[in-house]
Amino acid sequence: MLIKHYFINKIAHSSYILAGSDVCAVIDPQRDIDIYIDEARELGVVITHILQTHLHADFVSGQLDLAEKTGAKIYVAKAAECTFDHVPLSEGDTIEIEDIVIKVLETPGHTPEHLCYVVTDTTRGKAPVCAFVGDTLFVGDVGRPDLFPDRAEELAGKLYHSLFDKILKLPDFCEVLPAHGAGSLCGRAMGAKWRSTIGYEKKYNTALQIKVKEEFIKSLTEDMPPAPDHFNRGTDINRKGAVLVSELPRMKELNAEAFKKMIEKENVAVVDTRSYLAFGSQHIPGSWSLDYNGNLPTFAGWVLPIDKDLLVVSDNFREAEKTNVWLKRVGMDRIVGYLDGGMATWVTNGYKTNHVTQISAEDLHDMVTGAEKFVLLDVRAPLEYEDAHIEGAINIPVADLRERHTKLKNEDTFILVCSSGNRSSLGVSILSQHGFKNLYNVAGGMTGYSAAGYAKKCTVCQNPHGSRFYTNVKEVRIHFKK
Repeated sequence: MLIKHYFINKIAHSSYILAGSDVCAVIDPQRDIDIYIDEARELGVVITHILQTHLHADFVSGQLDLAEKTGAKIYVAKAAECTFDHVPLSEGDTIEIEDIVIKVLETPGHTPEHLCYVVTDTTRGKAPVCAFVGDTLFVGDVGRPDLFPDRAEELAGKLYHSLFDKILKLPDFCEVLPAHGAGSLCGRAMGAKWRSTIGYEKKYNTALQIKVKEEFIKSLTEDMPPAPDHFNRGTDINRKGAVLVSELPRMKELNAEAFKKMIEKENVAVVDTRSYLAFGSQHIPGSWSLDYNGNLPTFAGWVLPIDKDLLVVSDNFREAEKTNVWLKRVGMDRIVGYLDGGMATWVTNGYKTNHVTQISAEDLHDMVTGAEKFVLLDVRAPLEYEDAHIEGAINIPVADLRERHTKLKNEDTFILVCSSGNRSSLGVSILSQHGFKNLYNVAGGMTGYSAAGYAKKCTVCQNPHGSRFYTNVKEVRIHFKK
């Protein structure tokens, strides 16, 4: 028996190959599936099984693409009520792959239909060697049960029983192989380690130390991190089965003139993936700033309109191609064009651009301590803001600016700050789309501000796109150095 692990940064997704001598299974495949086909070829095995632990909310599964290319069968919970061809699974079912026996546990909680796969290598013994636990149990955390808000308490209760009555009954030496790691918003306290054991998690997983059911439920239904918009769409996409990648429109290379003509059509949005500094220098009016080096897929799935074709502005074609892959991973399938030659070709054609003034930590300090009037918008998540913020700053998480901009006065001057400059640049682009003119972005964000000595280091900012849980968070007022 051989297990191969694959990890996607940014969305922090783990998938696996479970191989015997001649055949193998793929567990929770990502949408771009060539890595599994290439690996199977290298191992000299055939992909015959595709196992889904649950209907993933944060990414689009490659299950149908993989089945179409390999002929493998898809195994998924009967309770998921999937509409594509699959083998439905229920509690106690078993799957055999050569000398490997996989027992199915129904483990609702993170989602209503969740399964765990408990694996025994019969050539070694009768005890389970590992469990593919999906999003039920993580390293240092458990799955969040609030992705179905109306059922959060019910699912938290089910998660309690799935963990304490089933998964934690496995041997302490049994390996825990989760579907996500640190950086995913499917939990809130995940460790950076990719795997663990039942025994270690029993002893050191904070959530599992809460043995009283009512307290466990309360801990997982209060103060949870916000869930991106695409989490609401992902489950249904995976239940129905996503459109095959081979059937999606090709991203065309467009010269500046053709790109401009596309923009002038209705139902088109421009996504600028260059650094926030480059975006600030020159960008196409109305474009979204989504720095490729930030958490591009999460925020793209969170804020980009799903009813429009997407045009990409990047530093080069390779980055645009990678952007195309990232967006498809979160179900943004309408990427139709790329600006060939980038912004250089746009400006040499004489087309209109906008710019954003970037200010440093020192500039911000001078403005904060000076007499000039402005509104300081802190667009980080609430936990980041609560951990450390500048006195007088208003906290509006960046995605919320899409609606809450109506509460702001268009004529005011706004300075936007996040942890680095990425999210605040996105916030500037959102406000700009709604007619705001007097906008400044803080380059380096609160990280630079604290490095300059004007604030304590924000502990949450060290993982700005993750979901780490910090206890005893207190509001901190900034004391300026003299």
